[in-house]
Amino acid sequence: MSVQPTITFAPLRMPETGTLVILAGAEGALPAGVPQGVVEPLQKAIAVAKFKGKDLSTVEAIAPNGSSLDRIVVIGTAGDKPFGEEEWLRLGGTIAGGTKGDGPVTVWGDGAATPATPADLATIGLGILLRSYKFDRYKSKKTAPGEEPENEAARSYTIAAAAPEEARVAFAVSQAVADGVMLARDLVNEPANVLTTTEYAARIEALASTGLDIEVLDEARMDELKMRALLGVAQGSPMPPRLCIMRWNGGPEGEAPVAFVGKGVIFDTGGISIKPAAGMDEMKGDMGGSAAVVGLMRALAGRKAKVNAIGVVGLVENAVDGNAQRPGDIVTAMSGTTIEVLNTDAEGRLVLADALWYTQDRFKPKFMVNLATLTGAIIVALGNHHAGLFSNNDELANRLLAAGLETGEKVWRMPLGKEYDKLIEGKFADIKNIGAGRAAGATTAAQFLQRFVNDVPWAHLDVAGTAMGSPANEYNQSWASGFGVRLLNKLVEEHYEAR
Repeated sequence: MSVQPTITFAPLRMPETGTLVILAGAEGALPAGVPQGVVEPLQKAIAVAKFKGKDLSTVEAIAPNGSSLDRIVVIGTAGDKPFGEEEWLRLGGTIAGGTKGDGPVTVWGDGAATPATPADLATIGLGILLRSYKFDRYKSKKTAPGEEPENEAARSYTIAAAAPEEARVAFAVSQAVADGVMLARDLVNEPANVLTTTEYAARIEALASTGLDIEVLDEARMDELKMRALLGVAQGSPMPPRLCIMRWNGGPEGEAPVAFVGKGVIFDTGGISIKPAAGMDEMKGDMGGSAAVVGLMRALAGRKAKVNAIGVVGLVENAVDGNAQRPGDIVTAMSGTTIEVLNTDAEGRLVLADALWYTQDRFKPKFMVNLATLTGAIIVALGNHHAGLFSNNDELANRLLAAGLETGEKVWRMPLGKEYDKLIEGKFADIKNIGAGRAAGATTAAQFLQRFVNDVPWAHLDVAGTAMGSPANEYNQSWASGFGVRLLNKLVEEHYEAR
């Protein structure tokens, strides 16, 4: 794994060595505090390059005579709208990408366009961390042919700020969020022969060191609880199922928790309704919803969030052997609902059915948000830039929509309704695990889940298009994005923490 860069905050002053990054405004306007000896060569470079200071555009200048700087990079911050959280994050990613392999880098944190608060500067640091992430654990050679080895030890960033101590305090929170996102990325990127159900549970148990209370239910305990929907998915694999519960008690004692539930199918062959071979390797990421929940709980604990929170993930492998669940089987969920399994590749909703019921029944939460790489249908509908949002509660849905716009982890609300509910009525059981044909596949999956929330305010995020294989951007170059950690952290931070 790559070494995280070090990020520090210092008073505004010119560095003596390394790379200097300066933030420019419209028409290449430079911050007022930049020394005149640096301004003159920069203005010449800006004029020659016809640099207009547009959002994240760059121009490079040779360091002035007598300077020990290696180079100076100017990055534009003049966009169509004022910078928000995602823009500062993208800026941090752009800085990391543009200074890869450099020695020490200093960012002049006083911009000429949008004033940067300490929180904004901390978000730049978060963007640097997230862009610097690499998953190269299994590469014997860490660089591609012809590529220069990166000097990991030299990857240090100093953000020069008018109020460095305030920025440092804000960055402690950003660091905790980064740890959560990168944990989620690690989990999704791991191969399924390494991240087995038991190994996954062991990694979750190790998070007790962060202050989380961890509980792991084994197969026997789940059988006692009559979680036959989840257990039916697991029965075709030698990997034993696990249900992992993470608790963070940072809010007032006795206050109802907020709850997050994740689908953790460590590998999905489709079962007897087997998937095509092409692209099946990517089904190691079918636990992306659970990874987001684990990463979120890591972030909440790391920043000592003033909230009581529950994270629950159901860990199974959907495999094929003589004991595997068959199309046509009928299982009884923990709730008592009987389910006709018409397609064994619609397994994630079976796992979540018992996990959701267990969560609402035991913990009586204020709300539940579940995340799952649940359907290919949501990718057909929304592509890879939005997760699908389904909810029985307008307030919760609107808060998630707003948090998505702020963080850049965008969601789009999709419909629920009684008309769709009829599509999952069973012929031989209460309900069936697929709808009627290809129509409204993401919605019928959500309607299925809604049967197990028991009137608790609830939202389902279908992250099939965003948790893995989503387009690279300024702050994520990884196949696994860690989608959902920052989104849900923002939801908690803005609406559910004790003040």
